[in-house]
Amino acid sequence: MGKVVAIANQKGGVGKTTTAINLAACLAILEKKTLIIDSDPQANASSGIGIKNDQIVHDTYDCLVHGVDPKKAILESSTPNLFIIPSSIDLVGAEIELVDKPEREFQMRKFINAVKDDFDYVIIDCLPSLGLITINALTAADSVIIPVQCEIFSLEGLGKLKDTIGLVQGSINEQLKIEGIVLSMYDSRLRMARLVVSEVKNMVKDHVFETIIHRNSKVGEAPSMGQPVILYDATCKGSSNFLNLTNEFLIKNNDPIIQTTT
Repeated sequence: MGKVVAIANQKGGVGKTTTAINLAACLAILEKKTLIIDSDPQANASSGIGIKNDQIVHDTYDCLVHGVDPKKAILESSTPNLFIIPSSIDLVGAEIELVDKPEREFQMRKFINAVKDDFDYVIIDCLPSLGLITINALTAADSVIIPVQCEIFSLEGLGKLKDTIGLVQGSINEQLKIEGIVLSMYDSRLRMARLVVSEVKNMVKDHVFETIIHRNSKVGEAPSMGQPVILYDATCKGSSNFLNLTNEFLIKNNDPIIQTTT
């Protein structure tokens, strides 16, 4: 049975999609059959692994709102073992359309349950909000990874997200765990970045991944080429960071691991 992991933070620009794409790709490279669920109407996870609009027959919106069989929506990427249910701009209206549905918070869980046994890991790329679609993702997930950008404003929303996770745990999905907080876009030259790392570790030290994702130009360039960074430039710092993060993730899940890179 595949483990379902949501990548969530209501603040935009903190590295959610980057984390989702590159964690999933590293898992796939390590021969873990991995599915990305793109639940952001911007569809950056879809384009970031090379999915073109003309390839899409069905998407997350169709599965979530219209009950389309998710197996009909799954596309294979150019990365071995990496698959995706893509997104589209249609997902913008999904929250309104879900409001009157019975068990509206459970629609994503229903369609993920239909396919998760076919995968080792299912990674949900959430949109930057705490609305109904994100609640659906947290309801469907076994755990949540929270990317936090190494800048002071990122700290402001962390408490609110933890409150939302607590509400989901208390009323909808009591099995939901915090997999960990990933510190991203780190620049060691900046005093503020070092301060944020220290503050986050003080706030939630038991949940912070040791691996920090550094600012790296290759990580930023890779999506424009429709590739995860591990395929775009396997030797760059960004690839090393995400392999180390994947290593940590697999250790936490008692899964076979790779040797840590430097």
